[in-house]
Amino acid sequence: MSEPKLAGGPTQDEVMAVALFKLGLIGKETVLEIGCGTGKVSVALAQRAGKVFSLDLRPEAVATARHTADRAGVNNIEFFCNDAVAFLGQDTVYDCAFVGGTRRLPKILPLLAKKVRGAIVINAVLVSTLAEAVSKLQELGIFVEAVQVQVARSHGIAGSIMFKPLDPVYVIVGRGAACS
Repeated sequence: MSEPKLAGGPTQDEVMAVALFKLGLIGKETVLEIGCGTGKVSVALAQRAGKVFSLDLRPEAVATARHTADRAGVNNIEFFCNDAVAFLGQDTVYDCAFVGGTRRLPKILPLLAKKVRGAIVINAVLVSTLAEAVSKLQELGIFVEAVQVQVARSHGIAGSIMFKPLDPVYVIVGRGAACS
C-alpha cells in the first residue's frame, strides 16, 4: 500500500537520512517533531529515540501518522493535533527537535531555542523558508549550518540508465540552548 497524499508529501529517504544524522540520535532522546505529515519521519525518529512527541495542525495528518506508526509497530510516539506555538507553551524540555512543517517558523524557533538541549533540524523546500530559518537562527545565536540535499534516482531508458532528479531540500541545523 502506498503512502497517503498530504501537502508536502512524505520526506524522501535520502533527505531523511541526512536529517536524522544531523539530529545525532543515540537511542535515549526525547524528540519533538513539528509537522508529522504522513508519519514517515515520526516512525524513523521513534526507531532511534526514547520518546517522540509529534504534532501537526492538520487532523488528517495526525490520523495518517498514527496509522503509519501503528503499521510500523512503534509505541513510543505521542501524537497531538495542535499548534506548535501553543504546544511549546508547556514546561517540557526536549533533547532535540525536527521541524518538517514550517508554518509560523519565526515564532516557533525562539521557543525551540529555549526548549531544546541539542540539535534543531529543519527541512525546507522553499528558498524563502531557508532564508527565514537561517536568519532567525543567526539572530538567536544558534545557527550551525545549512545543507542542500539534491537526490537523483536511476531509471531504465533505452537499454541503459538515466538519473531523474528530485527537488532539492534544505536541511537547516541549529543548536538549542535549554539547560538540563
